[in-house]
Amino acid sequence: MKTKIILLSFVISLSCGCRPAMSERSPMIENGFRLAEQQLSRQSERIPNCDRFPRTIKDGELYTTRMTDWTEGFFPGCLWYVYEYNKEESWKQVAIRWTEPLEPLKELTGQHDIGFLIYCSFGNAYRLTGDSRYRNILIEAAKSLASRFDEKTGCIKSWNYKKSWNGKDEWLFPVIINNMMNLELLYFVSKETGNPQYAAIADSHAETTLRNQFRTDYGCYHVVNYNPEDGTVLHKATYQGFADNSVWARGQAYAIYGYTMAYRETKRKEYLRTAMHAADFWLSHPNLPTDGIPYWDFNAGEEGYIPNWNYDPQRFKSVPRDASAAAIAASAFLELSAYAPEGERYFKAAERILQSLSSPAYLAQPGTNGYFLLKHCVGNLPNNEEVDVPLVYADYYYLEALLRYKKYKN
Repeated sequence: MKTKIILLSFVISLSCGCRPAMSERSPMIENGFRLAEQQLSRQSERIPNCDRFPRTIKDGELYTTRMTDWTEGFFPGCLWYVYEYNKEESWKQVAIRWTEPLEPLKELTGQHDIGFLIYCSFGNAYRLTGDSRYRNILIEAAKSLASRFDEKTGCIKSWNYKKSWNGKDEWLFPVIINNMMNLELLYFVSKETGNPQYAAIADSHAETTLRNQFRTDYGCYHVVNYNPEDGTVLHKATYQGFADNSVWARGQAYAIYGYTMAYRETKRKEYLRTAMHAADFWLSHPNLPTDGIPYWDFNAGEEGYIPNWNYDPQRFKSVPRDASAAAIAASAFLELSAYAPEGERYFKAAERILQSLSSPAYLAQPGTNGYFLLKHCVGNLPNNEEVDVPLVYADYYYLEALLRYKKYKN
């Protein structure tokens, strides 16, 4: 009985995972997961020892990383989503096989992405199996993430020391909007253990980010650099966006997703308001294309936005789109639609995005695209890394969004 209660309380706002009844079938969902079964099985076959993890493509070939980056948790997370959809034991076993090698990362304290690494893998594993071993790993990972919290700043430190693009500003305590995504691990472990410390850290980070990371129009900065001595703000800048004052699309998607999740976990109205304002910024922006898939930065190339990196406007015939940002936003809009007073607007926005992502313009043909699902993503354009390529986290949030769409549609 205790296990059943735990599983019911451990909600990531996804579907029940059963095969849809005939009357509830959606070709978009079925096609997406059929492609996932084909593509992910091919990726898994190409790495028999589970010691490297799919991330993107380079020179047209599958590119993988070892357990030294921030993306390794997404591939096992994708496998768990396929298992959740089809309930086939073989997919459960392959998901376990790819999840368990990540256990050493529960002790990672050198960066904030332990939430992506452990919660997307072991979090889904525990949610779908109830195995207490996975619960213990999640608890240890939360301890590691909490070790990066600083009371003076009120935040979890995202990166260690780094210099800005201008080569002068020193980021002593940088906090990136991405970090909102990792708070879910802390909220979960606080509920699971009854220890309010983890939720208090998550709330402090969310509150401080709310105060300092948003502009008056609720477009968000990518990076806020704090003075570790007194917690004051030193710089507001970007690292992966176009300019310090621009809005990096994936960062805005993280903000919508993060505050929607924070509202789910706390029911604090200021979090819901922030999520809605950030979502409204996205949906009402004049530069949002009609298909709902954003440019990698909402302000790329616009007058009044000056990049500090070596931007060459002749390099691209058109501004690159970012399907990864779209997938994250679609998943966020779907959950937000369940909480917001006018939720239908967000539901329809998510539906439009998913229809676009599921079209031939963005969804790969079987056997192509390095066996990833989505095309046309952007990782870090200023660093000339992963531009117009598939990305594993885009696939993860696309599958999550499809499952949420099935739940909320029905």
